[in-house]
Amino acid sequence: MPKPKVFVTREIPQTGLQILKQNFEVEVWPDYAPPARPALIEKLKTVDAVVSLLSDKIDAEVLSAAPFLKIISQLAVGFDNIDVKAATERGIYVTNTPEVLTEASADFAFAMLMAVARRIVKADKYVRTGQWKVAWHPSMMLGHDIFGAVIGIIGAGRIGQAVARRARGFNMKVLYFSGSPKPEFERECDATRVDLETLLKTSDFVSLHVPLTDQTRMLINAERLALMKSTAYLINNSRGPVVDENALYEALKNSRIAGAAMDVFASEPTSPTNPILELDNVVVAPHISSASYATREKMSEMVAENIIDFFSGKEPSDLVNHGVMTINPIKHT
Repeated sequence: MPKPKVFVTREIPQTGLQILKQNFEVEVWPDYAPPARPALIEKLKTVDAVVSLLSDKIDAEVLSAAPFLKIISQLAVGFDNIDVKAATERGIYVTNTPEVLTEASADFAFAMLMAVARRIVKADKYVRTGQWKVAWHPSMMLGHDIFGAVIGIIGAGRIGQAVARRARGFNMKVLYFSGSPKPEFERECDATRVDLETLLKTSDFVSLHVPLTDQTRMLINAERLALMKSTAYLINNSRGPVVDENALYEALKNSRIAGAAMDVFASEPTSPTNPILELDNVVVAPHISSASYATREKMSEMVAENIIDFFSGKEPSDLVNHGVMTINPIKHT
């Protein structure tokens, strides 16, 4: 019996790639950039599985051109690039890579928080470009304190809670906004659940950790930015469209808030002409929150293991659309 065909939309760490190659017929997209839509549609016409990334838009049109596709194994915790409803209707399994990137993403969120509050990036440039003319001055590169400040976590899932644990190490007061109370989290981090308006008005740092949904798109808009303190910072390593980027630019430009740190943008890659990049009260990164060697290797293993589970007749460990199992039950081997 021929091995199932797997298309991998980008070179992934060798750990997972070798697992795939040992078990399946594998083709890897050779370019650093993602396959263009026509190329993706063409590649999916004959494959049984695909390893996808957030930059691969897999919608109903793409799925309709993939008659043999049985599983989409996403190398990310988020999956807003996939039309999960359309996949489920077609009996296609969708998996992701949760939990493994929690700590790396929380590390990065807190690193951005510290960098923007203490002006690390600007200070680095100040030294490198020869602007440092006086050895020390009381008003040089003043920033805002982190220790003892108030942090507001919007979205108290795995990553949000991990950020809060780091914040407690800095003796920060933790507020959180969530659709449901988290009693265990509250006990562990001495966290207080508040409404969104209270969180925005009270916090010195607002850190976003929500998935991109219809409810969270443009969650942070001009009206909500106006609620924040003029000395507060916005941290976003969730999804770019959670924030109204134009409104954020205006708030930053006019010093309505002190600054922002962004690992994600409304459109990625963001244009070098994005006006936000002209501001010096912003720290930016190219969507790399989970980019540690160990995390990415484990993610690559997980996408491979999810595909192996499926073709071995097991429910994949990280199945997203459990309803698909009633439409297309797994064939046990």
